[in-house]
Amino acid sequence: MTSMAEATARLQEVAATGPTTVLADAFAAAGFELSLVGGPVRDALLGRRTTDLDYTTDARADDILRIVRPVSDAQWDVGREFGTIACRIDGMTVEVTTYRADVYDRLSRKPEVSFGERLEDDLVRRDLTVNAMALQLVARSAEGVAERVDPRLVDVGGGLEHLLAGLLDTPQAPEDSFRDDPLRMLRAARFEAQLGFRVVDRVRDAMTEAAATIEHISAERVRDELVKLLSTTDPTGGLRLLTDTGILEHVLPEVPALRLEVDEHAHHKDVYEHSLTVLRQGIALEAARHPGAAPDVVSRLAGLLHDIGKPATRHVANGAVTFYNHDLVGARLATKRLKALRFDNDTVKAVSRLVELHLRFYGYMDAQWTDAAVRRYVRDAGPLLERLHILTRSDVTTRNRRKADRLDFAYDDLERRIADLQEQEQVDAMRPDLDGEQIMAILGIGPSRAVGDAYRMLLEARIEDGPLGAERAESVLRKWWADRSAE
Repeated sequence: MTSMAEATARLQEVAATGPTTVLADAFAAAGFELSLVGGPVRDALLGRRTTDLDYTTDARADDILRIVRPVSDAQWDVGREFGTIACRIDGMTVEVTTYRADVYDRLSRKPEVSFGERLEDDLVRRDLTVNAMALQLVARSAEGVAERVDPRLVDVGGGLEHLLAGLLDTPQAPEDSFRDDPLRMLRAARFEAQLGFRVVDRVRDAMTEAAATIEHISAERVRDELVKLLSTTDPTGGLRLLTDTGILEHVLPEVPALRLEVDEHAHHKDVYEHSLTVLRQGIALEAARHPGAAPDVVSRLAGLLHDIGKPATRHVANGAVTFYNHDLVGARLATKRLKALRFDNDTVKAVSRLVELHLRFYGYMDAQWTDAAVRRYVRDAGPLLERLHILTRSDVTTRNRRKADRLDFAYDDLERRIADLQEQEQVDAMRPDLDGEQIMAILGIGPSRAVGDAYRMLLEARIEDGPLGAERAESVLRKWWADRSAE
C-alpha cells in the first residue's frame, strides 16, 4: 500500500464481495451493526489475497444464527459460547462474532467472555493496531437505528498509519495488552515475520519485561502460534525477536542456547545463526522442489532444531571444538521439547528421526558408498527421505564456495544413485523376498520371535545383495535356520 487513495480503492473492492454485501443487507434489515474486521481489512489494504472473512456485530450469537440462516448454505455454532457463528455464503466460509469486551483472570490467563456494545471497544482489545481496524458496513444512526452506510474505516490505534510505515504496535499500552494475554507477544513475532514489519521499541521493551509470563499460556496455544510462525515464508525475523526479548528461552530454550560462546582458542561458527540459515535455506528448497505445496512444519522444525545437541556435546581439545554424538543427543532433546509443547506423536517422531539422521550423508563424502549402503540410507529414512534430502542440502552453509559445490555435487550423485536403485528395485518399498507367512511355512513354525528374526535377516540380505528372488531367499533362510539351530 502506497497511498490513501489506493487504500480506499482496496477497501471499496472488498466491501463489494458477495458475502459482505449479503450479510450487510441482512444485518441492517434485522437492526444490528456489522463490520468486516481484522485480518481481511489489513490484507485488503496491503493488496494481499484473503480467503478468510471475519465480521463483528453487536448482535448476540442467537441473533446472528437467526440472521444468517436464510442467506447462507450452511451454519456452524461451535463457537457460540464465544459469540461466534460460522456460515457458508457463495461458497466461502465466513465467521461473525459479537463485539467482545473480555476480562482476563490474570492467574489462569483464561478470559471471562464478556460481550460489548461498541465496535471501538472491541477493536481496542485486539492484539496489534494493524489487526484492529474495521470496515464498518452497518452503523447506528443518532437515533439508534442500524442502517447501511458507505463503507468506512474505523481505526482506533493508528493501524493504517502503521501499515504505511511497516510498524507493529498495540492499540493499548503494550504492558497492559501482554498482561491480559501473553500469547500476543508470540503473535507480534509472527506478524513481524509474516508482514516483514518492525516491532516498535515500546512493544519490544514490554515483550522483554514480560517474557517469563509466556509460561502462563497453555502449551497447546504456544504450539499453535509457533506453528503459524514457522509456516511463514521466512520465520527468522520473528525467531530473532523472540530470542532477543528472552521469550524463546521459555518456549524453545534449546534454540537460544545455540549461541555458543566463542573463545580465543576455539573458534567455530555461530550455531544459532547457522540454524536460522538452515531453516531459511530449507524453506527455499521446499518451495523449489514442491511449488505450491503447504508449508512443511516437520521439515522446518527439523531445520531449526537439527543442531540442538551441540551445547551438551561441545568439547574443546588442543584448540579444536568437537560435538561428537550431537545428532543422537539432539534427537532426544527434540523429542522432549516437542512433547512438552504437545505436538502430535507423528510430528515428534519425524522431527526426532530427521535430527538423528542429519549427519548420515557425510559418510558418503568420506568414502564411496556401496549399493548396500545407499539402500540402508533409504531404508533408515523411510518416508522421511525427501525431507532428509532437504535438511541435508540446507545444512550446507559454508562460505567456502569450492566446499559447498563439492557437497552439492556429492549429494546430487547420491540422489541420482537412489533414483537409479528405486527404478531397478523399488528400494523405497524395501521388503524381504519372503513374508512372514512364507517364512513360517518354510520353517514349519508358528508365530514367534524367530519369525521376526528371520524377517530381519532376509531384509538385511535384501539390502546387502539386492533382490534375491523366492528360490534363493528360501535357500538363505534354510541355511540361517540350520546354523541357528546348531548353536
